Amino acid sequence: MALKITVIGTGYLGATHAAAMAELGFEVLGLDVVTEKIAMLQRGEVPMYEPGLEELLRKHVAGIEGASGRLRFTTDPAEAADFGDVHFICVNTPQKHGEYACDMSYVDTALESLAKHLTKASLVVGKSTVPVGSADRLAARLAELAPAGDEVELAWNPEFLREGFAVQDTLHPDRIVVGVRSERAEKLLREVYATPIAEGSPFVVTDFPTAELVKTSANSFLATKISFINAMAEVCEAAGGDVVKLAEALGHDDRIGKKFLRAGIGFGGGCLPKDIRAFMARAGELGADQALTFLREIDSINMRRRGQMVEMTREALGGGSFLGKRVAVLGATFKPDSDDVRDSPALNVAGQIHLQGGQVTVYDPKGMVNARRLFPTLGYADTATDAVRGADVVLHLTEWREFRELDPAALASVATTPVILDGRNALDPQTWRAAGWTYRAMGRPAA
Repeated sequence: MALKITVIGTGYLGATHAAAMAELGFEVLGLDVVTEKIAMLQRGEVPMYEPGLEELLRKHVAGIEGASGRLRFTTDPAEAADFGDVHFICVNTPQKHGEYACDMSYVDTALESLAKHLTKASLVVGKSTVPVGSADRLAARLAELAPAGDEVELAWNPEFLREGFAVQDTLHPDRIVVGVRSERAEKLLREVYATPIAEGSPFVVTDFPTAELVKTSANSFLATKISFINAMAEVCEAAGGDVVKLAEALGHDDRIGKKFLRAGIGFGGGCLPKDIRAFMARAGELGADQALTFLREIDSINMRRRGQMVEMTREALGGGSFLGKRVAVLGATFKPDSDDVRDSPALNVAGQIHLQGGQVTVYDPKGMVNARRLFPTLGYADTATDAVRGADVVLHLTEWREFRELDPAALASVATTPVILDGRNALDPQTWRAAGWTYRAMGRPAA
């Protein structure tokens, strides 16, 4: 008999996982406590921008004409418990207010609300990013609460989604990691992921702690790589070097590779910053805090980049006050192909300049609604041209393809002063300079 799957939590991770499981051929039931979100999903609409996700959802949601009908949604945990053989927990684990540690309240609540209704054999699978040691604790809590007792097990299966590529990463993962305690749990997860395994996705079987550590370790490594090249950009600034050429030369070394070596204003989003901070906090609790002290400097380098961009802007405006100066900001999201503005370096820089008296106008292809909600006092424009009109300086802070394809000559005709600061080292300096712009980027020669 075919497995039935539930997905608890239908945010970014959960909605993607639910739609992908339906695409792989499973009957899927999504569970959430937010009724408005469930209503949206039942209409085949997603509450965030993620390329390809809405199309995938509409292909499978029951009640939509032409859909497979394999995907439904509910707010009732008892219905989910009765429906599913495998239950994926996909809720958020944000940073606690005022501290580095991870807030586990959503995971705890999700597991407990489901567990008390589990009256038949089933597997509960955590996908949320959690501090190492959480799975052991949650397995004990599951055994304590589930009426089916030993017939209910826990496994841990971390997610490795990249915003902008989440659908592809779920359907064709570069690796599948499962922390299990029994052959039965491993067998069930091999069945769930049979299609990607058959396509060649590596299937790595570990214990609970290793599975929990994979995601935070991967994010910490990526954060280290980004902050490394940004530290080198600071040295290049001081020495007159070119960080883009430096990164190109480093990237040819197979041991290093070229990915994540683009210097700029640093990383943000809902994962990397909070994950490395939670990792540091958990290492401290385990008595291994010295092992991760380097992550404090990684975080510090990253946050410093934002202030350096503000100062570069001030310098471009003559070195004085921002008062009365018009600043155009291209980009609001923390990365392209997303509408996510959580801990966005672009919005942080825009906000800092605004607080210091600058007249800031922001444009982003997909992040305007979320940006307005977070920073309602900033100015917003409907197009890049409108944002640049009358600007004394233009900041390129999110590397959307739309911005790389802009016509620099057309933009120069509407700007008061054609000065562009490339906070992502993603524009072609020669093209912009040829169109009459003064082009500056972090870690690169001025001309």
